[in-house]
Amino acid sequence: MKIVLISPKGPLYRHRTGIFRKSLRAAPLTLTTLAALVPAELNAEIKIYDEGVEDLPTSLDADLIGMTVITGTAPRVYELAALFRKQSIPVVLGGPHVTLAPDEAAMHADAIVTGYAERTWPQLLRDLVAGGMKRRYDMAPDFSLSDPSDLPMPRRDLLGKKAYTTIDTFEATRGCVHDCSFCVVPSAWGRRPFQKPVAHVVDEIRRTGARKLIFYDLNLIAARRYAHELFDALIPLNVQWFGLATTLLDDAMIEHMAQSGCRGLLIGFESLSRSVLSEVRKPFNKPEHFAELVRNLHDAGILINGTFVFGSDGDGEDEFDAVEDFVMSTGVDLPRFSILTPFPGTPLYRRLDAEGRILSRDWSLYDGQHVVFEPRQMSSATLLARHEQVWRSVYSARGIVERTASRVFQSFGRLPILLGANLGYRYYARNLARFYTCDGGVA
Repeated sequence: MKIVLISPKGPLYRHRTGIFRKSLRAAPLTLTTLAALVPAELNAEIKIYDEGVEDLPTSLDADLIGMTVITGTAPRVYELAALFRKQSIPVVLGGPHVTLAPDEAAMHADAIVTGYAERTWPQLLRDLVAGGMKRRYDMAPDFSLSDPSDLPMPRRDLLGKKAYTTIDTFEATRGCVHDCSFCVVPSAWGRRPFQKPVAHVVDEIRRTGARKLIFYDLNLIAARRYAHELFDALIPLNVQWFGLATTLLDDAMIEHMAQSGCRGLLIGFESLSRSVLSEVRKPFNKPEHFAELVRNLHDAGILINGTFVFGSDGDGEDEFDAVEDFVMSTGVDLPRFSILTPFPGTPLYRRLDAEGRILSRDWSLYDGQHVVFEPRQMSSATLLARHEQVWRSVYSARGIVERTASRVFQSFGRLPILLGANLGYRYYARNLARFYTCDGGVA
C-alpha cells in the first residue's frame, strides 16, 4: 500500500515564492504523526510532501492521499483533491478547517476526518483495505492522549532535515482552557486540554537526542500541575526549549520554566486595551502588567515572541502607535502582528457574518495578513496600511537595534537565534505587499 501525505502551500508558506524563509520554519508534526499511526500490518510505503519547502509532483504513485487543511490552504487543498481524484486516487482530508467546515470539505474528498485522528486514521486505513472506507470519521467523545498505543514516535525520518531550522519539534499537550472568540481551538476541539504522559514526552526527547527543541503546545501552562511536573522532568535532560504560553505566568512558573531549559516563549498579548481584550474573550490578559511580565521573563533569560492583533471593534488608529511604543520601550525580542481574522466556525465569524461584515469567503485570504471583514473604526485600507507600517517600523534596522541592544549581553549565548529571527522577520516585514492581492491586500 502506498500512502502520500501532503501539507499544502498557502499564501505565505510556499516553496520558492513564499514569504517565510528557512529561518522562520520549524518542522511540522501533523504528517509525521499520521505516518507513525499507519498500522504496521499494512506494510505501507509512506511519503510526505510539505509544499512549504518543496515542489509537489502533479502525478503521484499512491493508493491513498491524505492532506491536512487549515483555512488559508483550503483552496489549494480542493484544487489538489480534484486533480488526484481525477487520477482515481482516493483523497482523505483532515485538520482544523475540515473539523470546522466538514460539509464543505466533504464535497472535495472521498473521506474526511474531524477532530484528532489518533484512533480514526488507523481505522480509516483498515476500512480502506477491507473495502469499506466510510465517508466520515469523527473523534470519539472519550478521546484522550493517555493510551500509549495512541502515541507512536513521529516519523521525522520522512522529512528533509535541511529544509527546516529544526526537526526537533515536540508536543506534550493539546488544546486550551480559554475561549477566545477568534481562536479555532475551542470551536474545533472544545476547551478540554489533553496531556501526554510526562514519561512519554521525556522518552521521545531522549530517543531523538534533541538538545534544542520546540514545543508546539498551544498553551503549555494550561494545566499548571502538569506543567510543573513536565518542567521537573526536563531539568535532568539539560535541553534548551522554546514554546507557547499565555500571560498567566507567575514568578514561580517563570523560574521553573527557566530551570527546565526554557529559552523563548511565544505569548499572545493581543492588545493593550482592556475593553478589546474583553471583547475577544481574553480578559485574563492585564495590559497594566505586560511590561513587568516582559521584564521578568528577560531577567530569567527567556526571549519573547510577542503577538498582537489589530482590527477589533474597539481598536482605533491610536492602537497601532501604542503597540509600537510598547514593543520598542520594553524590548520585546520578536514582536509579531496580525490582522483579526474571523475563521469559519468561531464565535467571531458568526457575529461578523450576522452583522453582514464579512467581505470575502475566499479562504486563501484567511491568513492573518489580509482584511476579510469590515472594521468598526477605520476603513479596511487603513487597517491594512497601518498594520504593514508597524511591521516595517519595528523591523527597520534602527528598530531592531533599539529593541535588542539592551539584550545583547543578557542574551549573548542566544544572540545568533535572536538576530537570525529578527532578520527573518525583517525580510517578512519588508515584503508583505508582494504577497497581497493585486488590489493591495484588501479582500
